[in-house]
Amino acid sequence: MRVIAGTAHGTPLATLPGEDVTRPTIARVKEAMFSALQFQLPGAKVLDLFAGSGQLGIEALSRGAEHCTFIDQDKGAIAIITTNCRAAGVLSQARILQRESAAFAAANKGSYHVVLLDPPYRQGTLAKVLPDVARLTAPGGAVICESELEADLPDECGGLRKIKQHRYGTVLVTRYQKDWDE
Repeated sequence: MRVIAGTAHGTPLATLPGEDVTRPTIARVKEAMFSALQFQLPGAKVLDLFAGSGQLGIEALSRGAEHCTFIDQDKGAIAIITTNCRAAGVLSQARILQRESAAFAAANKGSYHVVLLDPPYRQGTLAKVLPDVARLTAPGGAVICESELEADLPDECGGLRKIKQHRYGTVLVTRYQKDWDE
């Protein structure tokens, strides 16, 4: 697994062994996610909820995001995120927190231009966390969700509107945009 583009292009990234803690996003899915965000990333504040290895937030930072908050509840994942941010040269732009992701979203009062969501599959997590994520998303901001094909996601939620959905093999990528008048 590597950073695809930007200042850290080609940097190899570590993951925890097995898929019980992290499930790395495959390169073609990650490329599609970030090509959709290319004009929103420069200077953006990003939230990588369910960060795992941190690869999505690191990709955002490499492509021009100003800052990324990485959230994961697993201590091993936090260590990998820190290692990967250091390797990619983006540690100074990162805030890495060991927290349960849904609880962080519910309690946080921040505002993010881009929110990246790649939670464990088949647990209904995205639908549960979207209302809190909508509250954290800045007007005009984007939310990118990676899920299993069967995920039941609403068309609208708290000012977020589903604007695109693409299938990549067994993966579904959904993009939401926050209304400007929120």
